[in-house]
Amino acid sequence: MGDHRPWFAGYQGQVEDRLRAWQEAGFSRRLWAGDPTLWSAGWSAESSGGPVPELADRLGWLTLPEAMRGKLDGLVDFAREVAEAGTRHVVLLGMGGSSMAPEVFQHTFGPAAGAPELIVLDSTHPAAVRRVESQVDLGHTLFLVSSKSGTTTETLSLFMCFWHRFSQTEARPGERFVAITDPGTPLERLAWERGFRRTFLSPVDVGGRYSALSVFGLVPAALIGVDVRRVLSRAQGMAADCGPAVPETDNPGLVLGAALGEMALAGRDKVTFLASPSLAGLPAWIEQLVAESTGKDGKGIVPVVDEPLDVHDVPERCGADRVFVYLRLAGDDARDLDALADALEAAGHPVARLHLAETADLGAEFFRWEVAVAASGAVLGIHPFNQPDVQLAKELAGQAMARAAGPEQAYAEDAPASSPEALAGAVNAWAAQLRPGDYVGLQAYLAPDEATTAALAGLRDAVSERWGVATTLGYGPRFLHSTGQLHKGGPDTGVFMQIIDDPGEDLDVPEAGHTFGGLIRAQALGDLQALRQRGRRVVRVDLGRDVAGGLARLADLLSGRAPA
Repeated sequence: MGDHRPWFAGYQGQVEDRLRAWQEAGFSRRLWAGDPTLWSAGWSAESSGGPVPELADRLGWLTLPEAMRGKLDGLVDFAREVAEAGTRHVVLLGMGGSSMAPEVFQHTFGPAAGAPELIVLDSTHPAAVRRVESQVDLGHTLFLVSSKSGTTTETLSLFMCFWHRFSQTEARPGERFVAITDPGTPLERLAWERGFRRTFLSPVDVGGRYSALSVFGLVPAALIGVDVRRVLSRAQGMAADCGPAVPETDNPGLVLGAALGEMALAGRDKVTFLASPSLAGLPAWIEQLVAESTGKDGKGIVPVVDEPLDVHDVPERCGADRVFVYLRLAGDDARDLDALADALEAAGHPVARLHLAETADLGAEFFRWEVAVAASGAVLGIHPFNQPDVQLAKELAGQAMARAAGPEQAYAEDAPASSPEALAGAVNAWAAQLRPGDYVGLQAYLAPDEATTAALAGLRDAVSERWGVATTLGYGPRFLHSTGQLHKGGPDTGVFMQIIDDPGEDLDVPEAGHTFGGLIRAQALGDLQALRQRGRRVVRVDLGRDVAGGLARLADLLSGRAPA
């Protein structure tokens, strides 16, 4: 983890006490034995006489590096078959744990020579669906329909869209599709009924966000030509380093987890990631793992990813609620980030430097972070494998869909970006609620593209510079399967801005009775209502059809350039 000085020096006593206590209690041995009493929820299971759902039966990820070895030949053979058939693109239809690791593999490795490119579609915005259609040659594209439960609304809606395209022109449209799911799910049945080309099944005892080293991550990786054998080998090495015979004080996963947990208890609960260029995709995967695992029961660690920061920002923007993690790949040109990490340390912030020797070390980092996050849950006294607050937004979105024919519910503080006066009034009232130790979460129910992402980064920069708080950004509905749990179940330190638009030209979801535009609006409304029910501070900004103009006006307002 870098040099030999403890990066958590200001909290060394607490961390070492935690590790000694774990060693005396046999934490590592019990973790590998699947002992649910390591987490506070486990003790309640004993008192109630029954197991806690999604606790003891969600530890299968520990043995994936070994269990997946025997499946690699089959994955590589399938990938070769797909490439030799002239496939140019693989489009993954999935959300959250089904899409995050594949996206990291694509971002980090890209397609090997002769292998197809991977495109992840995890948006229900009509413009995003159309953009993917325009990017690929459908005749040379394979679709991965990826869902652990096999019931994910977004994934199945996207599948229906592309199934309809192929069913109009091909006698055997199922040959264009591959399913990745758990045994016995509706998706497995759907794949059989419609003649999918292949179905890959994941162990049921591996939760979605812990599934990077299962078929959910390794099938897409193999298809783009990643050396999955080497990735898995590096994961096996980390699993051995974190094994039951290794003392807790020498276990890299437990040391990281103890430090993150103890510093969160001490008020440093904003874990901010820096990543050298080749590793820029990894923090988004860690973000879901940390947020969805720890953000519940009014507690949680807040991951901060892709925040605009430079060496000059450290004194003004980075408060005592921060911890920094610097992911550094050997050979990357990251001199600016090196300087930023040095400046953060000089200012007294804890900076964990995680050095990767090669890109295949992603396998090791996946495993290290899974152990660390599970362990941090034990420090915080929460259940790290469930997501109790995710369902509420789904239910409210379903209710919104059911009444789609009627008028959409509005709130008094809704702000149309087309009205400078209304926008200023709503946003200034919202900003007045900011308190020390808060973070601002931007929730963009917009079509993801480079221009919009850059404009949203400008909003984060304006907020951070003006109010000195950490900022996060998520595209909806994608973030509902990631940080959405933290937003509603974590500490009441999030101040949220939901940003919606008018999707304009809509797109039907065949066989579903709704449109993509209706679906994303319902998801936004359901999420807003769920935040309200949890007492969160939130404002909704409606950009209408002028997304670029609305974001520019919002940036002027947040930066103080526009009149209040």
